[in-house]
Parts: sequence; C-alpha cells; structure tokens
Amino acid sequence: MRLRPATEADVEAISGLESLLFGADAWTPAIVRSELTAPDRVALVAEGDGSDSGVAGYVVVRVSPDVADLHRIAVVPAARRRGLARQLLAEVGPVPRLLLEVSADNDEARAFYAAEGFTELARRRRYYRDGSDAVVMERPPRT
Repeated sequence: MRLRPATEADVEAISGLESLLFGADAWTPAIVRSELTAPDRVALVAEGDGSDSGVAGYVVVRVSPDVADLHRIAVVPAARRRGLARQLLAEVGPVPRLLLEVSADNDEARAFYAAEGFTELARRRRYYRDGSDAVVMERPPRT
C-alpha cells in the first residue's frame, strides 16, 4: 500500500468511493474537488489492493492553527482491518486538537476512533439524512 498526497486526478476515484461508502451522505465530485484543492486541507490517498479504481482509502483534514477537523477518512471494505485507516490518520502528521463527527449508529468507526485516542465531546441530534445523531469526538494534540 502506498500513501501519497491526493490530487485533482483522484476526484473521480474518490467520488466513486464516496458513493459506495456513504450513499446519500456522499460528497459530490465538486465537493471532492474543493476538498482536495483547498489550501488549508491535508488530503491523502492510499493506493493498492482493494479497489477497482486503485484508491483503497483516503483522508481529508482541515487544519487551522488551533484545531483540525477530520472531514473524511474512508477505506474500501476489501482493505479494512489491515491498519490502513490508522496509517492514513498517522500520515496526516502532527495536528492541533483534532475534531470529527461520526454517526452514533456506526459502532465500528466509533471503536476505531476510541482506540485512536478520541473521546466523545457532544452529540448533534438528527444530524445525518437518515435521522441518526452525530457524535462529536476530539483528540488532544499528541506529544
């Protein structure tokens, strides 16, 4: 598996994975393009086995001086449980306090984030299109 910065050339592959993995909450190709090219974003892809597009996973983080927001982290089902999400998150590098939102119904993701040092900060009721709550989680800076 090879990790590298995401580029505009990855928009189609990431958009396809968005549809596959997030359904109604998937980013459109225009949103993917803006996320990958925004100057305050760190966007990485993992290339290798597990996806017809060659992209097995990706991460997008918005970084500001005092806080970073994990906008997306995703791994194709065939490449899960191999530490790829952990590698993507680590490759983002040192960031300030890191925040994210995850569906309260997504037990697998919440367990991953807890193992990565995230704790629940708040809940946003009926945040997602399917009516599920969002759990807001944070991880302090790692020293």
